[in-house]
Amino acid sequence: MTMFGFKEAEVAELVRAVSPGTLDREQIESRFAHAVWSGLVEPGDGIAGLLVAQHGAGAALAAVVERRPASRLASDVLSEADAQLALDRWMPRLSPPTMLQWLRQAARYGVRLNIPGDAGWPEGFADLQHNGPLALWTRGREDALAALAHSIALVGARAATGYGEHITMEASAGLVDRGFAVVSGAAYGIDGMAHRAALASRGQTIAFLAGGVDRFYPSGHDALLTKIVEQGLVASELPCGSAPTRWRFLQRNCEI
Repeated sequence: MTMFGFKEAEVAELVRAVSPGTLDREQIESRFAHAVWSGLVEPGDGIAGLLVAQHGAGAALAAVVERRPASRLASDVLSEADAQLALDRWMPRLSPPTMLQWLRQAARYGVRLNIPGDAGWPEGFADLQHNGPLALWTRGREDALAALAHSIALVGARAATGYGEHITMEASAGLVDRGFAVVSGAAYGIDGMAHRAALASRGQTIAFLAGGVDRFYPSGHDALLTKIVEQGLVASELPCGSAPTRWRFLQRNCEI
């Protein structure tokens, strides 16, 4: 049997390797579809979010994989022209070997695939509506994702002043002392200090990356991100192997 053109047994093995609990065929198909969507489109793609909301991740992906015409995707809220523009963006990324590689790499690094409806899925993502994440790839403590419900983001300049970093350190430590998790983007400057201060205060901290969680960026923060994995969580909308880009840094800040 096949699933989106792949051997079902192979897909099931890979999905189970990055998912919690026991899964039936329908759940495996849904999780695989969300995983593929996370790499097929750029974060914040509202048309993809709309199609998934209307048809479900599996049915929407099948329409793309089967190369159905834009007219079949159009609806009362999606014009045929917009559907065609979306397909033109997505089709060059429709690479079957790459889709499986995302999951293989995730399993190799102990990454977990989270999708809407999972326990701990951040309720705040609902505010982004159709532009919200279609999946979230995480490395670290499984209970850390729930900390987003009581968290505050601290982000700022990479070329930070000594005063700026000092204020960030005090703010991060103070928030942790008051029971908040500190969320940031692991960049140099303010972001890095926010994470370090939270860790030093034995608090919870979560780093959102603009690329895959298997390739820490910036490389100069490899040790910091490794420590965050041990004590908190590193997360991304993008599957393993994805490179950070300027646009993805901007979109990453919407998640934070």
